Amino acid sequence: MSSNHSLYFFLTEELPCGYLPEQKSRSLCLDPRQPVTGPLLGTLSRQGFRRSGQLVYRPHCSACNACVPVRVTVQDFRPDRSQRKVINRGQQLQVSEQSPALTDEYYLLYQHYISTRHADGSMYPPSPAQFKDFLARTNEFSRFYEFRLRGRLLAVAVSDQLPDGLSAVYSFFDPDDRYFSLGRLCVLWQIEQIRQLGLEYLYLGYWIADCQKMSYKTSYQPLQGFVDGQWQKLDRI
Repeated sequence: MSSNHSLYFFLTEELPCGYLPEQKSRSLCLDPRQPVTGPLLGTLSRQGFRRSGQLVYRPHCSACNACVPVRVTVQDFRPDRSQRKVINRGQQLQVSEQSPALTDEYYLLYQHYISTRHADGSMYPPSPAQFKDFLARTNEFSRFYEFRLRGRLLAVAVSDQLPDGLSAVYSFFDPDDRYFSLGRLCVLWQIEQIRQLGLEYLYLGYWIADCQKMSYKTSYQPLQGFVDGQWQKLDRI
C-alpha cells in the first residue's frame, strides 16, 4: 500500500484460530490512533482489510492463508430461485436507515440473537458494552439498516458505506423467525441497495473453504476473492 505510506500498522500476538482449531491466528492492524474515514476504509477494503469495532485489520498468519477476503460483484449478480423467494417475502418488511446507536430495542434483539445462535462462540455472553464497542461506535460511514414488520424490529444489518459499495459488518435478527430468512435477506437487500446506488461491490469479509459457517458466502455469485494481491473470481464451491 505505497499510497498509504504515512499509515502505521502493527501485528497482534498469535492466538488460537476461532475458525480452524488446529491453526494459530495473527492480524495486521491499522494503528487505532489513526482517524478512519470512508475513503480510507474503502482503500483498505480493496486491499483485503475489514473493520470490527475500532479495529481495521487483515489476517497475517505465518503458516496459513485460508482466510480469503471476498466481495460480490453486484451489477452481475442474479438471484437464484431460492433467493428470489426470500426477496419477494422481504417486500412485506419496511427498511429504514439509521445512525449507529445503543438502544434498548437494538440490544434486546442482539442479546436474543447472540444467546440463541452463538452461545458457543467468543461473543457470548453479550453485554451492552460489547454491543457499543463492536457495532455502535460513532463514525461518518457506518449505518444500521432496520427491518420491521408493522413496527416490530426483526433485523438490523450493520454496514459501512464505501466509495465503491458497502461492507457488510454484521447482522443480528430474530432467531425465532422461520419465514423471512432474515440473515439471507440482509445480504440480498444490501446487494440491491448497492445496485440502486450504481456502485459495484458488497464486501462480505473473509471466507474459509474448510469452515462450514462461512459456506453461505459462495451462494452470492459472482464472487471475487483477494488472492495473491489481486481480486479474482471465485467459482461456486
